Amino acid sequence: MAEQFVHLHTHTQYSLLDGSCRIPELVRYAKELGMPALAITDHGVMYGAIEFYQECVKAGIKPIIGCEVYITSGSRLKKDLESRSKMYHLILLAENKTGYQNLMKLVSIGEVEGFYYKPRIDMDVLRQYSEGLICLSACIAGEVPRHILRGELETAEKVMLEYLDIFGRDRYYLEIQNHDLPEEKTVREELHKLAKKHNIKLVATNDLHYIHRSDASGQDILLCIQTNANYLDPTRMRFNNDSYYLKSREEMEQLFPEDQEALDNTLEIAERCNLTLEFGHLLLPEFPLPEGETMDGYLRKLCEESFPKRYPNDDGTARKRLEYELGIIKQMGYSGYFLIVWDFINYSRTHDIPVGPGRGSAAGSIVAYLTGITSIDPLKYNLIFERFLNPERVSMPDIDTDICYVKRHLVVDYLARKYGESHVAQIITFGTLAAKAAIKDVGRAMEIPLNVVNQVNKLIPNTPGTTLAGVLESSKELRALQEQDPNIAQLLDFAQKVEGMPRHTSTHAAGVVITPGELTNYVPLQITSSSDDEHEYICTQYDKDRSESLGLLKMDLLGLRTLTVIDDAVKMVRKNRGIDLHIEDIDLHDPKTCQMLCSGDTAAVFQMESDGMTRLMKQLAPEGMEDLIPLVALYRPGPLGSGMAEDFIAGRHGHRTAQVLHPLMEPIVADTYGVILYQEQVMQIASALAGFTLGEADILRRAMGKKKASVLDSMKEKFLQGAEKLHGISRELGDKIFALLQHFAGYGFNKSHSAAYALVAYQTAWLKANYPVEYMAAFLNSIISTADKVSWYIGVCNGMGVKVLPPDINSSEAGFSVDGKNIRFGLGAIKSVGDAAVSVILEEREKHGVFKDFFDFTRRVDLSKVNKRVVENLIKSGSMDTFGLRRSQLLAIMDPALDVAASEQHDRLTGQLGLFGEEDLAGSNAIPIPDLPEIPQADILRLEKELIGFYVTGHPLDRFRKVLSRYTPLLKCTEENFRDGERIAVGGIISDLKIRSTKNGDRMATFVLEDLSSSLTVIAFPRAYAKCRQNIEKDRVVSIQGVIKLDEEAVRIFANAVEPLQEMAQEVHLHIGKGMNTSQVQQQLGGIFMAFHGKNPVYLHIADTRKVIRTDPRFWVNAEEPGFEDAVVKVLGSGSLHY
Repeated sequence: MAEQFVHLHTHTQYSLLDGSCRIPELVRYAKELGMPALAITDHGVMYGAIEFYQECVKAGIKPIIGCEVYITSGSRLKKDLESRSKMYHLILLAENKTGYQNLMKLVSIGEVEGFYYKPRIDMDVLRQYSEGLICLSACIAGEVPRHILRGELETAEKVMLEYLDIFGRDRYYLEIQNHDLPEEKTVREELHKLAKKHNIKLVATNDLHYIHRSDASGQDILLCIQTNANYLDPTRMRFNNDSYYLKSREEMEQLFPEDQEALDNTLEIAERCNLTLEFGHLLLPEFPLPEGETMDGYLRKLCEESFPKRYPNDDGTARKRLEYELGIIKQMGYSGYFLIVWDFINYSRTHDIPVGPGRGSAAGSIVAYLTGITSIDPLKYNLIFERFLNPERVSMPDIDTDICYVKRHLVVDYLARKYGESHVAQIITFGTLAAKAAIKDVGRAMEIPLNVVNQVNKLIPNTPGTTLAGVLESSKELRALQEQDPNIAQLLDFAQKVEGMPRHTSTHAAGVVITPGELTNYVPLQITSSSDDEHEYICTQYDKDRSESLGLLKMDLLGLRTLTVIDDAVKMVRKNRGIDLHIEDIDLHDPKTCQMLCSGDTAAVFQMESDGMTRLMKQLAPEGMEDLIPLVALYRPGPLGSGMAEDFIAGRHGHRTAQVLHPLMEPIVADTYGVILYQEQVMQIASALAGFTLGEADILRRAMGKKKASVLDSMKEKFLQGAEKLHGISRELGDKIFALLQHFAGYGFNKSHSAAYALVAYQTAWLKANYPVEYMAAFLNSIISTADKVSWYIGVCNGMGVKVLPPDINSSEAGFSVDGKNIRFGLGAIKSVGDAAVSVILEEREKHGVFKDFFDFTRRVDLSKVNKRVVENLIKSGSMDTFGLRRSQLLAIMDPALDVAASEQHDRLTGQLGLFGEEDLAGSNAIPIPDLPEIPQADILRLEKELIGFYVTGHPLDRFRKVLSRYTPLLKCTEENFRDGERIAVGGIISDLKIRSTKNGDRMATFVLEDLSSSLTVIAFPRAYAKCRQNIEKDRVVSIQGVIKLDEEAVRIFANAVEPLQEMAQEVHLHIGKGMNTSQVQQQLGGIFMAFHGKNPVYLHIADTRKVIRTDPRFWVNAEEPGFEDAVVKVLGSGSLHY
């Protein structure tokens, strides 16, 4: 016994940016040292508890679940500066299930109620939830040690006795540590005295933050990242030495030669801690059934109610599938799960909350289709139930649901009302230091120049799962940098030490947990803000996988903007056109929609917008919704890189190239032209050829996808034997087919998910093709807060022949709205106008009609909400143009009109009306309107850009639209379309110009270039700036030749040449008829070109040679000059001149 020791004070990587122990390695090393048990005690949280527990069980050592909580000597509810100085550490370890549940309650209370800089509990709640917990007095930051160090020995003893009173002698230990700190020595001496005096046991611990002594530097860098400190700064926070690692019994004995008993007590505590957690048992909340109903019976009833409507002419196929599915669902005990999902989806559909047609494999279920959980008919699209719920693999079915982005919180609120506030929580997610982020954070801590950090990061691919070790192995360039520069070598070394560590927490975009009892009986909680919106949520401290492994019901409710767009567009159609449109009833083979997609007009169509997808769309030439299903599956790196897409498209157009190895495979792959595109096809082939049940085939598919060798070997043998026995397929051919399945399983896509998303994509395309104005208005509203995108999509609208009109006080709504055949810009998107003012204006207009003139407006709106700044911005943005006055005039009369109106409103409120109760309307009408010229057009455009975020009434580049079409639109300057360092030509207008000097005194420029699609930063280094400085001025319209730089900071262009952008002059085309291309005619034309020289390019179409010659600019003409046309006709005859 004396040779063993148990670490009871352990900080893993989940003591964020403080501990650096990766749990699997930590447990492995403890096992290596022969330790019988190990504790986890992260700061104030239990994030790692489940992973730690599972790893310990796997390694065969006992897990002790604990936490180093923060406790305040005052009240946890008091949050002021004074209470910060009263915060201490305390170690709590779970002795049993009760202790574990109490620990979760305490940690949750600390986070949810007591959070003030740190999550804090107090003595009151500690006393309330102390059962089943063992308490250690903690490091020198503990309450008893802190009082000792302040010389307050009586207080230290008093506090210790309070803890003793809560826990009793057998569950309270005084903790001693030795990391060579003088404070620890002082504390040890006093704790020995207190232990002897009150007969309390001592326990020795090491405040472990990393696994091996050599890991100290990695943990030190984490501290720098956490505190935003410079690694070389001598005054920064750091540990005093490198002794905070996992030490052996022998090493601990050297530190505590006189305290053998304190070391042995770690074993005594470990023996008393016996916690068993259960995994995989489904913990479903109780679904409240109507009286007299059972779960299975009620689910069947819902299916039967909708069966005649969904399958009016069933030949028995649908009935057979329904009975099969209901049987499996009943057998597996999942009827309650289906009812819970059906209930909240039914609530959404009946409360005007748009829900998607389905997501993931759930679309393969006829029960999901009949209950309205999904809107995809699995029989029509040949979708497989076992891909969703496999009777041979007991695991929770996973029904993911897309919900309108704006109203998702209403569904979460409904679940909380239905099952109880204390039973519903969102799920936590951890942001980790991925390869590039690790380089960036470590580089900042080491103060390595940003350009060097970017140079390293440029060599790291953006693909998920990229590791620094992998990149170093594959990239010669990165290895060369590492070998040449010691700073980069150290950067890479440190970055690898912290790579993959959790950095921060946030709320999972979709996950919601519903528990049968109080949440804190199953999971610890905290409050976490969401990255997507401003809300703060009660959140589990266990991530989705750990929560699920405990058997908790996890729902994925994903907020999808596209559903909001579809819903808004349908409502606009109903409102504007009086058409009762139902999106679920549209024609799925609409010629107009298919024609639009075939032409590549995919802007603003869900999932179909990218250049690559548009190319694929045009090649595929869809004839209906079902043709979009393979598109979703094909447009991924695997299929695109493996030739699958080419084989599919060739087959689609009757030139089949994919080989089928056995006739039985043909009907399964006929729809995909011999290509195994979907995971479901892998399952069907295994079933048809080798006699696998679809359940077994699903296990095979998963094993192939995850490359599980042990499962694959046994299943391959079963496949070969089955194929031979059932169909006489030789082992050689069977081997080939199995290898083919394995190849495609890696790329295969879930057809159910493809079908559901293809339907959403088709619905957006159908709306755009049939109701373009309404659809684009709804789409613009969904991106209203992103000015760059709005600007680009307004360009898309213009290209579609849909005008976006400027804001108008009498026509605009809060957001984009439909105005006749045009889209009207919303008042809510004008800078500094604000929601409150917009609400007041719209409410007044709704109640009493449109505003007759400016004075009527100032009198009627509440000027306490619609202040002078709001009115000024409404005028400058053009919202008041409807009153028939120039903006200059409105600005001139604004102040006096507002003064008179404010005075009238004050009199009305205080009851000071005229003698006969009439209002004095003469006041504002008596204000003279000066006859002023309009603000210059350039200023009007500048103000629009300033207040609305882009140009509405015009664009400084309007004159250059045609010439800009020759250049790359800035919106397309992305990694998808360009390689880093590739040459590029762009055009646009210069804004935000900054000129600065380099260290050598040379001048260079950085500016924003803006075209009709987007904007980005351009840098002209000294050589380019010296050559082109006369063209680099604010508001100058230019063309730029240069190279594109794609580092992770932002896309930039390094300019080589900056030249004025010439307007596209009208082209002149001269047709020289047969036999006319003589030297005499050429001389005569030369004379005309000289006499009428100008900027119109001249093209000569020579009939004799069938050539078209673009002439040199010396021979260009001014086609508008009088006499030019006559001179040409005189030489070449009538009909020879075209523009």
